[in-house]
Amino acid sequence: MSEIVVRPGGQLEASTHSAADDWPQEAIDFANELAAHYPHGDPMPALAGAWIARQKTANTRGTYIRQFRVWDQYARSRGAHPLEAQFPLAEAFSRYLEAAPTMRSVKGGKRGEKAPVGPPRSDSARANLMSACSSFHAYAVRARREGSDPFELVARPDLEQGDSSTRGSTEKESVLLLAAARDDSPRAYALLLAMYSMALRLDSALSARVEDLGYDEGHRTLNVRLKGGRRKRKAVPPATGHAIDLYLDGRTEGPLFQTAAGRPLDPKYVWTLVRRLADKAGIKNAATFHPHVLKHDAVTHALAAPGAKLHVVQDFADHKDPRTTRLYDQKSNRLDSSPGYGIAARIAEQLADEPPA
Repeated sequence: MSEIVVRPGGQLEASTHSAADDWPQEAIDFANELAAHYPHGDPMPALAGAWIARQKTANTRGTYIRQFRVWDQYARSRGAHPLEAQFPLAEAFSRYLEAAPTMRSVKGGKRGEKAPVGPPRSDSARANLMSACSSFHAYAVRARREGSDPFELVARPDLEQGDSSTRGSTEKESVLLLAAARDDSPRAYALLLAMYSMALRLDSALSARVEDLGYDEGHRTLNVRLKGGRRKRKAVPPATGHAIDLYLDGRTEGPLFQTAAGRPLDPKYVWTLVRRLADKAGIKNAATFHPHVLKHDAVTHALAAPGAKLHVVQDFADHKDPRTTRLYDQKSNRLDSSPGYGIAARIAEQLADEPPA
């Protein structure tokens, strides 16, 4: 296999077969994008493209591209090459992110036009962005067998482990949203009900195929691709299975949720759909609603149910770490749920049986 060649025009090419030929399209496009900013022969575009290519899902690749683009542009604006960046520049970048405005769509502007007018990134967003940058540099060090990760010693935001930044909904609001989806179309209802009742991420729902439906020990199942690329069979509740069957109308193959042309639904379309239905349902702040709210609410409502067990909800949510599940627990900081009340009451009862000394 020949080496990747980045031409001045920003096109990846090799005389025979290049490793880039096997990359996902997002990786090729990003390498070409970077090639326009670096001199011919610079290793940066090929390294970044290879790093993106090794990510297991399209959602992760897209997220890492958006995040790394911020660091690449910052470094170049300071006259530095990212591969030669040292700790001081990475530390300065961390401080920059604390106040830098985020990109927002321009009202009345051209389609896709954005401007830096949004609020600064949240602590979790900054932590994720720096984690992505560190991931690239750790990869670059291994690939080049030289250099170091400038983000290794950069302090990350101290995230609060008792809350989730995602806006939550009440069960009543979830019912209203699903009712709006049911009135909209069989596809909208099947999609949103599946995401809510099965705690599905958007990319898991959109990557599922009809062939992934099955049965196991009497349970209807869906073999879904989770974050990181691993697979897991999840239970399909009867109501959800019925909604899916009505939507499929006998179809036995192809993307589970597809367009009229038979292609998987576009994530941007689902974002627009969810916000439109939230507005139709009369939910407050519908403009800030997004698809992940469905999974967030499913986990939150499952934890709030009487007799809920953390390890069961953790498995339902597909979380590897129970601390992640705890972020969704709205009861975790309630004063009336403090175990101290029960402890003190039991001690007081036992003390009452003990005569004074």
